[in-house]
Amino acid sequence: MGLWEAMRARTTPKRNHLDALFLVPSAAITLQTALGFEPTGSGSVCYRSATGAAFAQTQSDVLALIRDDADAPEVTVTTDDFGFTWLVVAGDPADTSALCTDLHAVNTTLELNGFDSGLLCSMVPFANASGQRFGLTYLYKQGTFYPFAPAGPQSRDNLLELSVRDLLAPELPMEPDLQRWLAIWKAPGL
Repeated sequence: MGLWEAMRARTTPKRNHLDALFLVPSAAITLQTALGFEPTGSGSVCYRSATGAAFAQTQSDVLALIRDDADAPEVTVTTDDFGFTWLVVAGDPADTSALCTDLHAVNTTLELNGFDSGLLCSMVPFANASGQRFGLTYLYKQGTFYPFAPAGPQSRDNLLELSVRDLLAPELPMEPDLQRWLAIWKAPGL
């Protein structure tokens, strides 16, 4: 931060690093070998929808982009209780690379068309044989990841979240501020 920004008490906003999504497939291998968690095959992007024809056309273009692939995954759009839109991509659980490419395409298309201010996060859910689940969540505005592990209707598995953070810290940019680890109740795939 420069002197001028310090005097005005302003900081430069952190830039996202969407290419970090391409690190998730290698992190998935680490999660599988160390903790027994495997990708579920689904992933999602959460954003605030805008009104108007430009946004409707952009969202339509995103859906067409993903659906026009030869091995097109299933794509759905839902709205949660808070009014956020979730674009959910469900494909082959063994192909995390394709899933992350699709999530990157959604984020990039919204960003390039001027709707980046509405982007909240992207999530890739994981599960183990005993039924435990968590979502590896990418915070768009921070450019960092954190695990969200719901353990009930309004409770979290903090031990699992911290274990995943510690395991993946050498591979992914993990969010250091625990207050930014949002509880995303009822997220698709969890």
